[in-house]
Amino acid sequence: MTGVKPTSRNPWLWIPSLYFAEGLPYALAMSVSLVLYKNLGVSNTAAAFYTSWFYLPWVVKPLWSPAVDILKTRRQWIWAMQWLIGAALAGVALTIPTTHFFQWTLVFFWLLAFNSATHDIAADGFYMLATTEREQAFFSGIRNTFYRVAMIAAQGGLVILAGTIQEHTGNFPCAWSIAFALVAGIFLCLGLYHRLVLPQPTADQPRSPGLLNKFMVEFFKTFGTFFQKPRIIALLLFLLLYRFGEAQLVKIAQLFLLDPRARGGLALTDEQVGLVYNTVGVGALLAGGLLGGLVVARQGLKFWLWPMLLAIHLPDAVFIWLAYARPENLFAISAGVAIEQFGYGFGFTAFMLYMIYIARGEHRTAHYAICTGFMALGMMIPGLWSGWLQEHIGYQHFFIWVILATIPSFIVAARIPLDAEFGKRNGKSV
Repeated sequence: MTGVKPTSRNPWLWIPSLYFAEGLPYALAMSVSLVLYKNLGVSNTAAAFYTSWFYLPWVVKPLWSPAVDILKTRRQWIWAMQWLIGAALAGVALTIPTTHFFQWTLVFFWLLAFNSATHDIAADGFYMLATTEREQAFFSGIRNTFYRVAMIAAQGGLVILAGTIQEHTGNFPCAWSIAFALVAGIFLCLGLYHRLVLPQPTADQPRSPGLLNKFMVEFFKTFGTFFQKPRIIALLLFLLLYRFGEAQLVKIAQLFLLDPRARGGLALTDEQVGLVYNTVGVGALLAGGLLGGLVVARQGLKFWLWPMLLAIHLPDAVFIWLAYARPENLFAISAGVAIEQFGYGFGFTAFMLYMIYIARGEHRTAHYAICTGFMALGMMIPGLWSGWLQEHIGYQHFFIWVILATIPSFIVAARIPLDAEFGKRNGKSV
């Protein structure tokens, strides 16, 4: 009977919730943690430096993906990781009000990040095993949508909730403890739900631990073939530098919106940041990504590469205007953030598609995973120094630096190989 279980489970019952569960912890670690630490009085230098390290599990996750493939089933990994994520979130909630909150919450955020990266490996593998090719094509856009919904729920809804509680209690630690306790409860429920409703495809079986050594040999052989690709140096530089400026901006943008005007910020409340940057902004990001996919399908990636480079980088100048003009009108601020985020979403399409282009060939899945590791590394390294740099030169000069930091991506883009037909709906497959 277990062999027919995949057809007895409607994908609508688990795909949306699975990818909501995949997006939520990533948003909490990468974005919400910045607002939390800003509210609790952590410096921009420390907040940007330590939260940038949260990218590390996504950088190195290809190295432990074989263990997920061999030990237990992917289904078991999914609900187990969701419970561990819930436990890590509970740890964050419990340690926020303590004296050494910064050190303890970092520990639990680290656990959250590693469990989340492992969950990503299991969830994406399970999706391929538990659905037909037709279902995979149909639900590809749906799973991305629910991933984005999770980002809005975390970055927008949770930040607004914490800000609202703080207004009523006058206590940021209490507000954030309640907010993280709520999300911890949600994850514990998600783990229970997925344990009950996920199908049990016959292909999702644990393999003998004795195969691990053989599997690792093949894995590292596959890993080695990635670095034998033609013009590999240009490819790696593209992966690392495409978002060199944006990687620094994304760590500082919310801190700038929250900082008081005496420090050069815009003095927005948590509720306003949750609405402006994390709801309107993420919505514009999603719209830009959708438009990017549509236009590339018509004329190919090579035609749109340079317009997309301009789109992801030039709107960063909006923050130069915000830093100098420091408008008080929330609509004007929202419009500026929406322009920058729309450009980011539109331009990021080129980056995602080029990773697919790089990964083409015999080991497509493994090579794409390696690309995503370098993508995360390209966000982590610039983020480490962004807070320190901002505090030394101020917001106005920092945002000018961000624009200058986009120049290397244009230089590298001029040197990468790219087939003219790649990305077109009737051309080469993406």
